[in-house]
Amino acid sequence: MKRNSFFDNAKVLLIFLVVFGHIIQPFISDSKGMNTLYMWIYTFHMPAFILLSGFFAKGSGNKDYILKLAKRLLVPYLIFQILYTIYYFFIGKEGWQAGIFYPHWSLWFLFSLFCWHILLSWYKKLPALLSISLAVLVGIIVGYFGEIGHTFSLSRTFAFFPFFLIGFWLTEKQVMWVKHRLVKISSVIVMTLLAVAIYYLPDINTGWLLASSSYGDLGMEQYGGIARFLFYIVAAVMTISILAWIPHINLGWVTKLGTRTLYVYLLHGFIVQFFRQNNYFEVNGVIDVLGLAAISALIVIVLSSKPVLRLWQPFIEGKVTLLKQTIKGERNRSTTQTES
Repeated sequence: MKRNSFFDNAKVLLIFLVVFGHIIQPFISDSKGMNTLYMWIYTFHMPAFILLSGFFAKGSGNKDYILKLAKRLLVPYLIFQILYTIYYFFIGKEGWQAGIFYPHWSLWFLFSLFCWHILLSWYKKLPALLSISLAVLVGIIVGYFGEIGHTFSLSRTFAFFPFFLIGFWLTEKQVMWVKHRLVKISSVIVMTLLAVAIYYLPDINTGWLLASSSYGDLGMEQYGGIARFLFYIVAAVMTISILAWIPHINLGWVTKLGTRTLYVYLLHGFIVQFFRQNNYFEVNGVIDVLGLAAISALIVIVLSSKPVLRLWQPFIEGKVTLLKQTIKGERNRSTTQTES
């Protein structure tokens, strides 16, 4: 099947927003505008990323498939859990002693992604509408149990699974429906109204968007299920709104970055946490925000570069393909120069 540039372009934008969101997080308590921008991004960037992950989860659920998934997701999780623990210790970050089952930084996504594939092997046996409804119901119910929290990233696993499942059931034709003119026009109104609402409404606990805390911890034990259901609606509408504006044409090297987002996702924490621990940045105006956006884009580009891929491929993919290609290329070049 011909690769659709739309999906790679979408992944580039979303991984940029992941990095940008992590960079601006320390400043949200000092500025209403920064808090609005941060909350606005977090209403959709992970749900959209997870939906796209589900869209590409069309493989079977047999034993060999699960074993390959474990190698592709759980092995890097264990490796980076150890690496982040060591790194956090050396930079003096609190919480570096977190156990192996308490994911550091954004590593929860790897563990949850593996769990979503396991859950998918059961849910896909049901009709689409029934399976999605059940996933939403379970996602709402788990919020009432304080025991289901950060450990094994279980809270996020169940809370975000509906988006993964929706992505699985969607066809490419259905996804591209978001490019219709009416959807694009409506999306501008939706995105603007949400930004205004976030700015003027009372402060909203970010835990509702991160989905890692129980309703009791968020101070809404009785009506938390309603709040999460509203989050599902907002996240779904915002995901549609953002995807409506993703270019479907090949943007050259920019589109190419969309094939390397896992490297950015796993590695950007080292850079961002270093910046945070040393208080390198401050935000005093729009220019500073634009500067942080530029730095975020630079991080995405650097961590997607061939030298970084060659260095980290053994840890992330368990392969040395790029390193072998480089060595082979150098040998061929040396041979050619010698013969000439």
